[in-house]
Amino acid sequence: MNWITNYVRPRINSIFSRRETPDNLWTKCGDCGTMLFHREMAGNLNVCTQCGHHMHITPRARFEALFDGGAFVEVAVPEPVTDPLQFRDSKKYPERMKTAQKNTGEKEAMLVAEGEMGRTPIVAAAQDFSFMGGSMGMYVGNAIIAAAQRAVELKRPLVLFSAAGGARMQEGILSLMQMPRTTVAVQMLKEAGLPYIVVLTHPTTGGVTASYAMLGDVHIAEPNALICFAGPRVIEQTIRETLPEGFQRAEYLLDHGMLDRVIDRTKMKDELVTIIRLLMGMTPAVKGDLPSPEMVEDGADRAEAPKADAEKKEPEAKA
Repeated sequence: MNWITNYVRPRINSIFSRRETPDNLWTKCGDCGTMLFHREMAGNLNVCTQCGHHMHITPRARFEALFDGGAFVEVAVPEPVTDPLQFRDSKKYPERMKTAQKNTGEKEAMLVAEGEMGRTPIVAAAQDFSFMGGSMGMYVGNAIIAAAQRAVELKRPLVLFSAAGGARMQEGILSLMQMPRTTVAVQMLKEAGLPYIVVLTHPTTGGVTASYAMLGDVHIAEPNALICFAGPRVIEQTIRETLPEGFQRAEYLLDHGMLDRVIDRTKMKDELVTIIRLLMGMTPAVKGDLPSPEMVEDGADRAEAPKADAEKKEPEAKA
């Protein structure tokens, strides 16, 4: 047995051999085609640094950027009945749910949390389009009701980030029933005098647009987000006419009075803080923390104390 050939050389080669580069380090922008490093993308909230194209972001990553210090507490949501219609197409409904849960790491298509945003207490809810298209099922309805009840209980505004392809067909009429249920939840907030702010992200379509996504006190959208009930292709096939460029996109809806703002994701937090504090009658947000007067006085007293001690010691030294 040659010890150098059989052991030492393979060991050295394994240490200094070139390691394979993971495939998920770079992401291609779907608009301009620029290759973006994953850390660069995460630091810019999944917004292309070259063209400003807004890519998908998960609710958890959104909340980590939205809440102060990335700290938030999840609000418990009642569990609905599993597969109430025993729905099956090419796969059983429970199998599709398990696949979505494994791919996203989340339990369902909506995440509800509470915390502080710019030192402003809020309750927030966000849909995850990567979870079965963010479809609105019984869980999403329960989540919005739980978010509204928690907001009323804590007397906080509710901020909702919508992203959905519509109602969940695997739950049939039960998913459509969430439209009136969520409308009642929004009415609870209005009766309590609490702001309800909706941020419409790409895409927000179907029954979601026809219910809670368009009932806010203020409607904000991310740039170039598709916001509609029926999609442009369906409308073109129905009326047999070519639609205007940018039809049903955020900027088009802003020009036609359906939205109040179109805000870049990286500036969304400051905009929400300003609007919420204005609606709640709070003082304007403070961008930087200053020491309190008591701390300043204490610091000045401590600074003057050594000087006084030094002055007392000087006459003694001269004597």
